[in-house]
Parts: sequence; C-alpha cells; structure tokens
Amino acid sequence: MFVACVTATLTLAACANSDVVGGEGGEGGSSSSSGSGGSVTTGGSGSGGRTATGGTTGSGGVTSSGGVTGSGGVTSSGGVKGSGGATGGSTGSGGVIGSGGATSSGGRGGTVGMGGASGGTMGRGGMTGSGGMTASGGTMGRGGTTGSGGTTATGGTTGGACTVGAVPSGASQHCSSNQSGTVGSQQWTIWSSGSGGCLTTYGSAAAFSANWNNSGDFLARVGLAMGSSKTPDQYSSIAADFAQKKSGSGGSYSAIGVYGWTVSPLVEFYVEEDSFNNLAAPYQGQKKGTFTIDGEGTYDVYYHQQVNQPSIQGTATFDQFYSVRQGARSCGHISLSKHFAQWKTFGMNMGKMEEAKILVEAGGGSGSIDFPTANVTAQ
Repeated sequence: MFVACVTATLTLAACANSDVVGGEGGEGGSSSSSGSGGSVTTGGSGSGGRTATGGTTGSGGVTSSGGVTGSGGVTSSGGVKGSGGATGGSTGSGGVIGSGGATSSGGRGGTVGMGGASGGTMGRGGMTGSGGMTASGGTMGRGGTTGSGGTTATGGTTGGACTVGAVPSGASQHCSSNQSGTVGSQQWTIWSSGSGGCLTTYGSAAAFSANWNNSGDFLARVGLAMGSSKTPDQYSSIAADFAQKKSGSGGSYSAIGVYGWTVSPLVEFYVEEDSFNNLAAPYQGQKKGTFTIDGEGTYDVYYHQQVNQPSIQGTATFDQFYSVRQGARSCGHISLSKHFAQWKTFGMNMGKMEEAKILVEAGGGSGSIDFPTANVTAQ
C-alpha cells in the first residue's frame, strides 16, 4: 500500500521537516500626566494665605496664621491615579511638595504613571504583562515582560493551553506490518516497507504509541475509516485533537500530524504539525500558497503527483496534498475541514473521504512516540 520516499518525495511515506516560530510579546503601556500645582500665598498676617487648588484631584495649600508669612506650599495630587495604584501626593505643608506617581493597572503593558509636582518622588508604572505586579509610588518599571495570556507562538504550544500527559493503561502491542484493527470508535493501522515496528493501543481510549528501529518506511496511525461515501464538503466538520511527545530519530524524513486518502479522485493527504527533522519544504512538489487558521497556525501548501506508486488502490498515479505548519507544535486542535477548503481555493480538489487519522511516519532511524490524545471526529 505504501512506499518509501522516492527522490526526496513523500509518498504515503511523504517527507516532512519543521521549524518552531516563537511567540509575540505583550504591548507596552502609555503614559499618564501629573496634576498641576495650586497657587502660593506670600506674606500677610491673620488667617492669611489662600488655599491652593491642587492638581487634578486634591485641594491644596496651607493657611498661614498668627502673622507668620507662609510660603504657601503647592499641593499636588501626584498626577492621575492609575488603576490599582497608590493615591496621589499628600497635601503640601509649609512649602512641602506632595509626592505621588500613578501606577500601572497590571494589564497588557500597563499604563505608565508619571510623578507629582517638583520635589516629589517620581513613580513610574509597575511591572506589566498578564497579571503584572502593581508598583506603589515610585517603583520603577518599564514595559511588560510578556503579553497577556502567556507566551503565544505561531508554532509550538499556544498560550500554555494544551498539555501532553501520559498514555493510559491497558496496553496492547501490534507489531505485524500491514494490519489494522479497532480501538473504541477509531481504527488503527500499521504499515512498513522494511523490518517494521510496533503500534500500541490502550483499551478503548483514543490514544496510541509507536516505536521503530531501522524500519524503512514506517507508518502508524489511529483515526476514522470513513468508507468513501462523502466528499469533505458533505461533512459539516472534520477535525482532530492530538497531543504527543517523541524521542529518538525518524531517519531521513518523518511526519507527525493527520494523514488520509480520498478516492475519485485518488488523493493522499497530510497535515503536518511536527517532525523528527525540520518542518520546511522537503518535497519536490509545487508550493501553492500559504494560509492561516486562527488559533491553530500558519501553513504552507504543497502539491505533488506520484506516478505508478503503491496506493490504497494498488500501483497507481495519484496526487499528494500537504499542509506543512510553519512552526512545529506538540498538541492542539486541527480543523481539517478548513484545510480542505483552502486546498480547494488552490485548485487542489479532493474525492470521497476514505480515511483521516493521526499519524507518525518515519523514514528509518530509531525512535518512539506517545499520543496520549489521538482523536478524529466527523459530523
């Protein structure tokens, strides 16, 4: 049914390489201005000086009495009060200038507060980022260490939202090449052109593991056998959820993601999320374009034609479609229907769905992989 990579071309054993794209940081904060000082009384006896109207918020001024000439003290509110920050400067007494300084709100970048009138301690914004620390009047902090929601990656784990746990108990190992079986509502398949490897299932859980050792072209996958009855457009949604951790090597090429076939026309397809090599453009096919799925990643699209190669219909000529993620990730959601719709805009038309499965493919090497989550759904 499948062959090894021919002329660096991924067949059913298509090649895949990958790079990780880092996340974006958070935004910096804007600045708030300080309040203006009050008027100053000079000289005079008795109940003497005027009361200064201080800054934006406080009322200031010291009233001199008993013939003492007051120099008036300007009262400052210490600038605009930041969200969650300290209250502005204290009322000036005998010419003492109130100190203040707004604080940051601890949000995306935080608003930077400036200090009070001359003489006060200048407060700058607190440390920022998601849930950043709030500075109290004078703690110096600029910018945010991270943006809200943690480190966001176009590649890699997004926002810390997904976790790769441990595989469940109840292991059953399958080491004979070119065989299939069922695990819960999913179908598992193992295939190799060489000495083979093993696929391990876990009771009825949507999970599996695989290992290989100089196996030639090795494929292990778990997902849906769809019966070739509907085109992708006839499903409201086809999707997959996966989580994986790997070790070792995948030989000269490898692919981790979703794999499948359609018939009428016969198409072999890949959505690659990770690799033992480097995600790049490893195929001798044609790059058709790039697209982004919000919350999932940015993908490069490739097309290649296989001539007289093994397939699910014997030796045949068929098309290969690839979505290759620009940065590798170890877990997440894959909206397969959105990939299929994008391929269609590039003139890459699929047939009726035969299968869609979570896949590991290795072109040699010695390695292993665990998929605590490997679930494909179709509605």
